[in-house]
Amino acid sequence: MDVDVSAGGFCGVVLAGGTAARMDGVDKASVELAGRTLLAYAVDAFVDADEVVVVGPDGVRTERPVTFVREDPPRGGPVAGLLTGVDALLHRPRVVGVLAVDMPRVTPSTLRRLRAAAQGHDGAFLVDGDGRRQLAGVLDAARLDGVRPDREQQHGMAMHRLLAPLDLAEVRAAGDEGVDVDTWADLRDLRG
Repeated sequence: MDVDVSAGGFCGVVLAGGTAARMDGVDKASVELAGRTLLAYAVDAFVDADEVVVVGPDGVRTERPVTFVREDPPRGGPVAGLLTGVDALLHRPRVVGVLAVDMPRVTPSTLRRLRAAAQGHDGAFLVDGDGRRQLAGVLDAARLDGVRPDREQQHGMAMHRLLAPLDLAEVRAAGDEGVDVDTWADLRDLRG
């Protein structure tokens, strides 16, 4: 099944509910880079989306209206977060974008490249310079529904297991698009 990038119905899910264990448990969404929160960067990346859901604490304000939700139980991992976010969308999208809150160099242009690359595939994901798939991608919503595990299996499920049956295009990160902020040193490097 091809992703129809010309159609409406592109919605975004920002994953912001992780433990940030290597950053002393800080709420990554509230961490600032160049005077803006990581959440602001993530929401801005979805400028073309009809709707954005943030899965995580709702303590950080955004300029654009977004819906905040939490997976139940909280901290269920990226699969539980993605599927909780999809369930919270007000409209049924054709294409769902997913982005980890700690990837501030992903831009609207990045997501447009991913949507274009998804044509003829079930979706597309950004890969870093080492070829590792990052938590920045787009998926055909119907194909995602087709591989969706039951609620109990979602919690703690690895994203690569969910996506394994799907035909996904890989899009090489340009510049530092594939950089995620996992540690305070990562943040310092981006600031430098």
